[in-house]
Amino acid sequence: MTATAPRAAAPRAWPHADRDVSWVDFDRRVLDLAADARRPLAERVKLCAIVSANLDEFFAVRVARLQRRTDDDARRRLREIRARVLDLQAAQDALWQDDLCPALAAVGVNVVAGPASALRVPTAALRLGDEPAFPHLDGGAIGLLVRTRDAAGFPELLRVDPLSGARFLSDGARWIAVEDALADTLTSGADGIRVDAVVPFRLTRSGDLAVGELEDDPLDALERQLERRPFGDVVRVEVGHGAPAAVVDVLLERLGVGLAQLYQPAAPIGLAGLHELVDAVPPEHAGAPWAPITPPAFADATPRALLGSVRDCDRLVHHPYESFEASVQAFAAAARDADASALQATVYRTSRPSATLASLVESAGEGKRAVCVIELRARFDEQRNAGWSRALRASGVDVLHGPPGAKVHAKLMALTRREGESSRSYVHIGTGNYHASNAFSYEDFSLFSADADLAADVEQVFDALVRGERPAPFRKLLVGPWYLRDALLGEIRTVTDSARRGVNGRIRIKVNSLGDRQIVEALYEASCAGVAVELVVRGICTLRPGIPGVSERISVRSVLGRFLEHSRIFSFESGGGTRMWLGSADLLTRNLDRRVETLAPVEAEELRAELSFVLDTLLADTQDAWGLGADGSWRRVRPPFAGVPLSAQETFMQRAAAEVFVRSG
Repeated sequence: MTATAPRAAAPRAWPHADRDVSWVDFDRRVLDLAADARRPLAERVKLCAIVSANLDEFFAVRVARLQRRTDDDARRRLREIRARVLDLQAAQDALWQDDLCPALAAVGVNVVAGPASALRVPTAALRLGDEPAFPHLDGGAIGLLVRTRDAAGFPELLRVDPLSGARFLSDGARWIAVEDALADTLTSGADGIRVDAVVPFRLTRSGDLAVGELEDDPLDALERQLERRPFGDVVRVEVGHGAPAAVVDVLLERLGVGLAQLYQPAAPIGLAGLHELVDAVPPEHAGAPWAPITPPAFADATPRALLGSVRDCDRLVHHPYESFEASVQAFAAAARDADASALQATVYRTSRPSATLASLVESAGEGKRAVCVIELRARFDEQRNAGWSRALRASGVDVLHGPPGAKVHAKLMALTRREGESSRSYVHIGTGNYHASNAFSYEDFSLFSADADLAADVEQVFDALVRGERPAPFRKLLVGPWYLRDALLGEIRTVTDSARRGVNGRIRIKVNSLGDRQIVEALYEASCAGVAVELVVRGICTLRPGIPGVSERISVRSVLGRFLEHSRIFSFESGGGTRMWLGSADLLTRNLDRRVETLAPVEAEELRAELSFVLDTLLADTQDAWGLGADGSWRRVRPPFAGVPLSAQETFMQRAAAEVFVRSG
């Protein structure tokens, strides 16, 4: 009798939530924050605008990709997304109409529907004949379909476009949506013609760019693609509430889209434009401004003193509680030191003007080595990055665009300086972009180091980007797309294996997004082995915590607030030791496999203690935190026993202010 080989165990069907639905859920949390009457009015209006801006990007990128597919799964996901978005839209409409708009009026910012006879809006008008082609309208722009009738009752459709880029116009006493101002000024009754319908509409177009990986000049290729972006496929059509069905039908037919792509909010379309009203809110309703403190180690901003402080020991700076200008920009400016010989930096997004890029230009002008790796495909910043590329090259900076097929998302800067008979490199490794204005509203970390191995690793990253080749293994850095995935999975397995041997372990991770299947399943396995897993995930999360036998030892928090939580922190504890990392990488497949990302080890005990305090405080937040349930729903975290809520971000601000007080005292 022949023995039968044992069957291999079937792979476990771990639960995974839909990434796109999770994106919409994040927008709902932002809207809930906007509805919080405890927050300053200006901040609430800004948050409401952010919800619409996020949805614009979501449709232009994620929904556009799904609509290009024809399979049943894509159709199912589109139906679920539409249901979620309609629910979100209804909540946003109610918030604007019943709460924010009246609250603005109460403080003197009157947003009204009209009349607006004092305002004259330049327009372009086109008659829509019998031809099926529809005159082009850029994505995000407001257009109006105007139905007129002559004396005999014969109807005609016009397309009227405001030539003002503003979303709201002011006559000094009131704010009026541009379409309302335009509708009020349209001629009615001239030559027996009357206007009997004015229908505002707005299009969202696909925002994806396809820059060929084998292009000889990726900058030229990108600029050619940017010229075509305004003509991308229509993904969503927003139409003013109450529009006549016959006019809407004509619009959809001419655009070649169906009812599933039509959205008719009760509030004005395009509420991303609410950001125009924020500055009009009186200061007493805008909240107290925050002024970042200068980190003590950077108090003497002279290049020699700054670099000497970094040479003494690694330095960690927490933005925006601590100053980006006094740390990151001062570090870049240290390239002006007479003994500095080179400055290298990566750029994903940056501001205009940019002190970091100015330092590169100055270095090149002084005959020093100046290298800038600019990611051309930073979505919706492509035009700006293309302009920077040409300007930097004209100034003598060596400009690179990274390897084919992989975006450069790492946040790195390296400064080389002659010291005695040799040279020393100083590095900055960040979690955020070199964007000064974002540094006032984004939460991020900066690590400064003169560690020789770390500096050699950063130099090796730049060399790999120059050559476009797979680099050799690194000494300390975890670098994607070559070594990052395996390293993170290895860290999770180390804690998991220790737990299986009876050694207590804990994993704590703070990221913007968690959606990679391998990472999610590795965390499930860790939970099953007895590891406590604490996750702080701002946005997308496809893991489901709290499921018995699967993820009962996993908790997921999302912390929002005045500042956008943006830093990425990884902590792995087992066997009495803790290994911590910070850097640029989220836990999405694109970040692990298709982006150049870096995570740096945090080795100094006092710096690990600082990051642990940050994680502890975020996990203790009971004012601006949501918890994810096993059923996939997010619920606001409340303090126990009706206690005073704790805000992590307020705690960090108070701590920074106390540091200033101690130093000044």
